[in-house]
Amino acid sequence: MKTKIIAALLAVIVITSCKKEGTGGDATVATIIQHHGKNIPFSTVYIKYNAKDFPGEDVSKYDANQKTDIEGHTHFEGLQKGDYYFYAIGYDSASAAIVKGGVAYKISRKKRKEKHELFVSVTE
Repeated sequence: MKTKIIAALLAVIVITSCKKEGTGGDATVATIIQHHGKNIPFSTVYIKYNAKDFPGEDVSKYDANQKTDIEGHTHFEGLQKGDYYFYAIGYDSASAAIVKGGVAYKISRKKRKEKHELFVSVTE
């Protein structure tokens, strides 16, 4: 009987302590969207939790999104440690083209309470 209770308590501890990827943490990732070294304002940045590789262009598969400001910046706050993929779509007025691209990013356990700066390069 005691063994079953201890096993159940350990299972609950393991399940609740293994939470990663997604919101509920202390990390912030500030994204800067760039095309040919120029920041792209008013882009949309999508984030996919628990992703090391490009999830594809279907934005409905992403977990959240945000618009960048006039300087091409946005902040994803309250992230857990883990693997993320950031995908951006914008418009470069200098080349009159829709630009898009993405990058995988890992928040390590050691840096789970820090602010991270991430450049996302986009192309035609």
